[in-house]
Amino acid sequence: MNRLQAYFLSALFAVSAAVQAQPPVPIAGPKALTGVPGAAAQVLPDFADLVDKYGPAVVNINTQTRAQPHQAIPGLSEDDPFYEFFKRFMPPEQRPPNPNEGASKGGEAPKGPLRPFGLGSGFIVTSDGFIVTNAHVVENAEEITVRLTDKRELKAKVIGADMRSDVAVIKVEATNLPTVKIGDTAKLRVGEWVIAIGSPYGFANTVTAGIVSAKSRDNLSGDPNMDAVPFIQTDVAVNPGNSGGPLLNMHGEVIGINSQIFSRTGSFAGISFAIPIDYAYNVAEQIIKTGHVTRGRIGVAITNVTRDLADGLGLAKAQGAVVSNVEDASPAAKAGLEAGDVILKIDGRAVEGSADLSRTIRAVKPGTRVNLSVWRAGKTRDVAITVAEFKDEDTNKAKVAKGKKGEAKPGKLGLAVADIPAEQKRALKLSGGVAVEAVQGAAQVAGIQAGDVILRVNNTDVANVKAFNEVVAKLDPKKPVALLVRDENGTRFAIIRPDSE
Repeated sequence: MNRLQAYFLSALFAVSAAVQAQPPVPIAGPKALTGVPGAAAQVLPDFADLVDKYGPAVVNINTQTRAQPHQAIPGLSEDDPFYEFFKRFMPPEQRPPNPNEGASKGGEAPKGPLRPFGLGSGFIVTSDGFIVTNAHVVENAEEITVRLTDKRELKAKVIGADMRSDVAVIKVEATNLPTVKIGDTAKLRVGEWVIAIGSPYGFANTVTAGIVSAKSRDNLSGDPNMDAVPFIQTDVAVNPGNSGGPLLNMHGEVIGINSQIFSRTGSFAGISFAIPIDYAYNVAEQIIKTGHVTRGRIGVAITNVTRDLADGLGLAKAQGAVVSNVEDASPAAKAGLEAGDVILKIDGRAVEGSADLSRTIRAVKPGTRVNLSVWRAGKTRDVAITVAEFKDEDTNKAKVAKGKKGEAKPGKLGLAVADIPAEQKRALKLSGGVAVEAVQGAAQVAGIQAGDVILRVNNTDVANVKAFNEVVAKLDPKKPVALLVRDENGTRFAIIRPDSE
């Protein structure tokens, strides 16, 4: 034993002895923290009974896929001189098949052998074998094996997978299976205890515990498919293989599906994310009943309201969703919604931001009529919209021909503008606005470019250069200015701040 080993062992024994010498210290419960006289202290929770009751409903999922010739040796092309070299030294069951074998006999080239593809988790929601998991767990899988806590292994088939929510439903042929209890995410509180059950790195039915760190987190993965998922953030240890497993509260209810971690190494770093069960189970139920998912849409592109934008538009709070573009012939267009409108409420419920509006609308059944509270030009108005079925569609793009640099001299706000010819207004379907000819200073910092069109300054529409200059002349130089700008990508608000001039 070297000196370093001896040091760590002695330190370990010292810590162990110190812990054994001290009696357990109770943790103050919520009442004690409020200073209520006589409030009893609480000890840390015991999850054993909860795991005994609901753990058997959590399953381990193993997937397999067939090796394809171009996939069998990662990072090497078939044209690479080392491809054949490495192929010869691979185990026979993992070698890529010869694409020409069988072709001489008029048949198809044989498929590659099944090989391990991925590990994940899931939970049983019906006693006859419907299991909920993540869509990415079963994506591209050709064979799925589900392992239960009683050591049974059952083959499963995919009933449906929805990449926009990362939720999938698979089915095994069995009866009288244990099931989970579905909870209510609306009752979930930041700071309450939760546990995850899953198969990190293949260690089946592993239990980890922590607390809810935050709610309604926007998607940080960069996947636009999941832009409407209001993630639950926890500090529960989650690693590869936990995906698709349940997040449970202290009542044993599933309140989320463990889906993502934030990590720079690929392993748990103290931040994990779960899909709220109310959002996920709505998707799962549709898959079980119909095999597919239907979502609502109104046909708008939206962004969040910033503090500067709220100040510029005269809003009391930085809340709501700004309409940056309205699709032609969409429900929003038919209802009279316009670019630059700020959607504050839907059916009387406050809209926190763009993700909140997206997830709310997508949860609405197509054909349903909803009422929006909209802020436009300094006033609130109600707009009734009939929700249509969600489809991915391109937004309309348009741009005024760019002026030449140095052609015009920028004035206040760092902008030089010009009137838009009538024929261009007709082509772009504009009723007003001014074209940007040159940009500098504050406007350049705000991302405005020559060729953009300015439609509104704060809450005032501008029909021409004269109207634009009149509005700008009255602006408070100490306050940020919100310009409604149209460019080739749609319509957006650009904020010009006093400190950037």
